[in-house]
Amino acid sequence: MPRGAESLLEVLAAHDVEVVFGLPGVHNLAVWEALQKHPGIRMIGVRHEQTAVYAADGYARATGKLGVAVVTTGPGAANTLGATGEAWASGSPVLVIATDIPSTLRRPGVYRGVLHETRDQKAMFAPVTKATFDVPSARELGACADKAVQQVMRSPHGPVYLGVPTDFLSADVPHHTVTQAEPTHAVVDLTEAQKLIAKSSRPLIWAGGGAARSGAGAALGALAAKLQAPIVTTYGARGLTDSPYVVRGPVHAPPVGKLWDDADLVIAVGTDFDGMMTQNWLQPRPRALIAINIDKAEANKNYPADVTLEGDAAVVTTALAAEVTAKQASVDIDAVNAEVRALAEADSPEAMKLLRALEDTEATIVADMCIPGYWIGGFHHVTKPRGLAYPVGWGTLGFGFPAAIGAAVEHRTIAVVGDGGFLFACGDLATLKQESLPLTIVLVDDGGYGMLRYDQQIANHAISGVDLTCPDFAKLAESFGIPAVTLNGFDDLKSALTGAEGPTMIVVNASLKPPVTTSPRWYRKTAT
Repeated sequence: MPRGAESLLEVLAAHDVEVVFGLPGVHNLAVWEALQKHPGIRMIGVRHEQTAVYAADGYARATGKLGVAVVTTGPGAANTLGATGEAWASGSPVLVIATDIPSTLRRPGVYRGVLHETRDQKAMFAPVTKATFDVPSARELGACADKAVQQVMRSPHGPVYLGVPTDFLSADVPHHTVTQAEPTHAVVDLTEAQKLIAKSSRPLIWAGGGAARSGAGAALGALAAKLQAPIVTTYGARGLTDSPYVVRGPVHAPPVGKLWDDADLVIAVGTDFDGMMTQNWLQPRPRALIAINIDKAEANKNYPADVTLEGDAAVVTTALAAEVTAKQASVDIDAVNAEVRALAEADSPEAMKLLRALEDTEATIVADMCIPGYWIGGFHHVTKPRGLAYPVGWGTLGFGFPAAIGAAVEHRTIAVVGDGGFLFACGDLATLKQESLPLTIVLVDDGGYGMLRYDQQIANHAISGVDLTCPDFAKLAESFGIPAVTLNGFDDLKSALTGAEGPTMIVVNASLKPPVTTSPRWYRKTAT
């Protein structure tokens, strides 16, 4: 019979898990030891539990695969909550496996003072996960782990917590045979949707993160070509299709917002119309709305749909594209894209230098919640599915660098971060060096929390708490054995990126104005 830790890894391997991110602790060492018998699973050891989950999230976003984090008990588990919340708000398939105190020492609801004990560790995760599981007995460890993985990967995706008492990891347990769930796609009645589409003369397609996660890019391109309709993508859907109908700018830019206002029908695919994209719902409800979503309640919670097509975004959109009648173009998308580009150029020539430096890159880009990241999330033209990871679910500052570690396991990656957010996880420069990942950090140093400084400035408040004492970032990277270069401004960034190989850091001393995607600059001020 295998030990519990071995059974856990057997389940993960059976679900095609190849990479796990983790940090060892006294209660989870059995997992690290069991990995010696599972050379097919690579454990990437990080320097903070929050990094483990951010990296698992970044890996999941970049690859579409299950991201797994293994952490220890109590404070180790608690350290993951911010990153787990980001995965939850963004629909990332992440499994957080945390050990708990020995089952023999547990008294339900009582804090006895055991090392790393909490009264109810699982309860900490309930608000920021899709589901939570505690393994009830050693014999059930394999079955419970299997159930947790299947829950993560069942649409709609989201993080799941699995708690394992440490003594179960060393106990003899039975083998568990994993059963792969077969996807089921119900037949959807398209009649009412076809009627609305037939009546429309200015349709607009709005694609969200659910469309990207389902791989609906080709289907969206086919539907847009049939309807001659522009495609507006949310942050989570950037790059899902290379269709010429994609609008290269955010709905926060007035030329793109006008497409929404003028549309007589919006076809929403895999989206819940969150506040970040709709300027806190100051965008008016569409005249007519068709929602395609795996979850009917999610599809209707913010803008009630006239017709809801419940099912997988790729499957339903493919069926709809095959049935609709072709229409004539009503929007000059090239003209809209040119207008958006001109507005961005006029708004911030320096930010456009950053965007031009990133043009035509084959690398996956991971952006933090910082002003350079806001420009990338809004205006960078992403040319491949899963080519951008951006923490707009929860808006967690400090996401960029550790999530990029996960993305870089399988893809050449560029992390764009600010000086403030990078310091959240700078210790994981050691992980970057240790694993020799193909990751370039572009660190834009404006001496503090630039967005918060801007908030204070426009409110005519005293500048307080936002200016930071920072290290020499290039020397910091070099102290970990990572080559670094410092630039003044973005003029030479493209050439610096071209020459970057392996773990590298490029520090850019620059300050940018926030773009129109940030709430102080939203152009919609009242509901219409």
